[in-house]
Amino acid sequence: MELTVNLGENSYPIYIESGILANAETFVAQVFHGKRIMIISDDHVFPIYGQKLVKALPSYECHSLVLPHGELTKSFQSLPRIYAAMLESNITRSDLVIALGGGVIGDLAGFAAASYLRGVKLVQIPTSLLAQVDSSVGGKVAVDLPQGKNLAGAFFHPKLVLIDPDVLDTLPKRYITDGMGEVIKYGCIKDASLFETLSSAPSFDGLKDWLSSIIYRCVDIKRIVVEGDQFDTGERMLLNFGHTLAHTIEQYYHYERESHGEAVAIGMYQMTKISEKAGLTVPGEAERIKQVLDTYGLPCECGLPVSALLDAVRLDKKNLDNHLNVILLHAIGDSYIYPTNLDFFETAGVI
Repeated sequence: MELTVNLGENSYPIYIESGILANAETFVAQVFHGKRIMIISDDHVFPIYGQKLVKALPSYECHSLVLPHGELTKSFQSLPRIYAAMLESNITRSDLVIALGGGVIGDLAGFAAASYLRGVKLVQIPTSLLAQVDSSVGGKVAVDLPQGKNLAGAFFHPKLVLIDPDVLDTLPKRYITDGMGEVIKYGCIKDASLFETLSSAPSFDGLKDWLSSIIYRCVDIKRIVVEGDQFDTGERMLLNFGHTLAHTIEQYYHYERESHGEAVAIGMYQMTKISEKAGLTVPGEAERIKQVLDTYGLPCECGLPVSALLDAVRLDKKNLDNHLNVILLHAIGDSYIYPTNLDFFETAGVI
């Protein structure tokens, strides 16, 4: 399966195919004509897929940097180490960076590629479900600051995205659960039939036969949204459904408790509960979301009073001049941007 994100000179192809990792050079050669490649990965992914990728790129001089896994790696403190490795390997502006990993590696390696020598070509090879359906596509790269998530970043599109559903077979169960948070989000914001498919399966294993097409549908929704709003000033904000609360929950627990997808799950349910109370969403949708979250082992609450989270919401990138754009649902499959402020959360209590 192939998609193209049409952004003029920033356009790039996305390939979704089982076993595609072993044929990486066929696709990389279409977008890169230099000789050196820096593969940036983590200590979970590289031992499984690093050498397989290097063997799949025999025509290139491959270097690699393996970083600790986890959200705490996605910080400014990691950048000097990445830049030093790239300098030591003589990576120039005519060379290539490959991000081999989940969302953390994709964001971090992408930010390093965007900022090193003012920009080095980037290829994304996402190895987690969350990265495959969401973070590897769209050109957002970033690092976290102590005050919040993704507060230093850039728009820097890859030249190519290679998605191999087979790599999900080696993922720990929690990483599948994590990715399902974002998959459910796409059904909520843009595709009621996708939501129904997810609702009708008994578990993730029950989706296996449809997995490639589900990944394709999520990526296609993101492609359409990104093409219409490359720099996140309008409709692209819909992709942030659940994220205003999710990012603050992650930060509150120092990225050590809920994963990103788990926090998004909580955010989607809690935001929909608040908006139903306010008459902004048709009744019953929060309960439908809760049921599908239960199916995939995702949480719907974190046990915190909302007041504990509002300081982080004030710093959220979506909070502009004390006007907060939150994403709500008219109904599942039909989302919209709702301009408000922090008073929106007054009725939430414990979430």
